Amino acid sequence: MTSTAAPPAPVPARRAPAARRPRRKWRGWLFVAPFMLVFALTFVAPVVYAFVLSLFRDQAFFGGTVFVGADNYVQVFGDPKFWEAFRRVLVFLAVQVPIMLVLALIAALAIDSARLHGAGFFRIVIFLPYAVPAVVAALMWGFIYGDHFGLAADLNHLLGTAVKPLSPSWLLTSIGNIVTWEFVGYNMLIFYSALKVIPKELFEAAAIDGAGTFRTIVSVKLPAIRGAIVVATIFSIIGSFQLFNEPNIMRNLVPNTIGTFYTPNMYAYNLSFNGQQYNYSATVAIVMGVITAVIAYVVQLRGSRKEM
Repeated sequence: MTSTAAPPAPVPARRAPAARRPRRKWRGWLFVAPFMLVFALTFVAPVVYAFVLSLFRDQAFFGGTVFVGADNYVQVFGDPKFWEAFRRVLVFLAVQVPIMLVLALIAALAIDSARLHGAGFFRIVIFLPYAVPAVVAALMWGFIYGDHFGLAADLNHLLGTAVKPLSPSWLLTSIGNIVTWEFVGYNMLIFYSALKVIPKELFEAAAIDGAGTFRTIVSVKLPAIRGAIVVATIFSIIGSFQLFNEPNIMRNLVPNTIGTFYTPNMYAYNLSFNGQQYNYSATVAIVMGVITAVIAYVVQLRGSRKEM
């Protein structure tokens, strides 16, 4: 009778040493600290201070301020002057922004094409108005629009017409022309920069498929620069709601046509600096900031969704 040896006892497996968690490095925060400090002082702090101001109201007879909560916001939503100014910039946005972006896109496509001679010259000429300060541009165009002393008056005298660019019926169109003249070059540069980074393989594939110039623009270039179009649209929407320099400067030429609440920004400015209503002015600014942010976010969301 043979005996079988017992199997050897299993050797317990060694535990692998626990992985040491990497130490958090804070050096990166040292590099961004100057920006964060400036951002907090120049952006966050003013917004917080404006919001705090909007929660108070000056006491007419006793002096000082008193906490009123959301009463100022209720007053803004029922203020006919605010809504008249808001409707005006909304019409301005709906008409001027598409025209400006289409002109900028056409200019960018023309400069990007190989058929335009002197493309560098045209790029500089179209962009040059953006380098002119808004105050100077408004003054210059204001004198051009003058129906008694400017170019408009000379043309009316020459052609026997009576077009008055600074009249109430033409004023918003005239301001839109100034803004378009100023910012077509800026948006053109955004589109042109996006066009220059389109992969060449896409154009080669389109040429192999027999696509012509128009088909290449529609099927290759426009989809490729969709992100740039969304960015330019958002910037233009924000700029339209912030419309201030042009009507405020031209108000000196036509004070009876441009009132103190021609745009929401002018309304907030005159409430603060001329009416000493700092709390209500801050409320108007906060409401316009929120409306602008919401509309810009919706445009960005829709543009990103289509891009996906």
